[in-house]
Amino acid sequence: MERLQRIMIGNGLLVVLMAMLSGFMLMFSLLGGIEIWPGKIIEIPMYGTVAGWVRAHTGGALNGVLVIVVALALPILRLSDFMQRFVAYGFIYIAWSFTVFYWLGNASSNRGLSLGPSALGQPDLVGLMAFLPGVPSVFLVVFLLAVAAKSVLSAGKD
Repeated sequence: MERLQRIMIGNGLLVVLMAMLSGFMLMFSLLGGIEIWPGKIIEIPMYGTVAGWVRAHTGGALNGVLVIVVALALPILRLSDFMQRFVAYGFIYIAWSFTVFYWLGNASSNRGLSLGPSALGQPDLVGLMAFLPGVPSVFLVVFLLAVAAKSVLSAGKD
């Protein structure tokens, strides 16, 4: 179990690191570049929107912290060895697929939220690459949170 916790915490920290990098992207997007001297901004070509970078920054940080919290809770989850591994690697997959979704969705014409045309725009290849890895995660996160909650709440009945 300790090995799984280390793997989860390491991945959680890397996801948070990506969120912090998206904070730079947010800053560059807001400023239109990087300030090298007070009032002197060098323009940096940016993709995406300010709102998209806010989502990547905050959502990524929360996803990374979620993985770390679940890793720390793993010892009190009464799960079989298989389910411990499934929960651990499942949350790692979720965090990374959502990170990919945030970064690529911000470059997509429809935010990577649909395979076809929608109110957000026309589909494109970048949107497809954002959408496909994230789809399983939308369902997996609900399932794994329910499994973890059930294991903790049912343990109190013993």
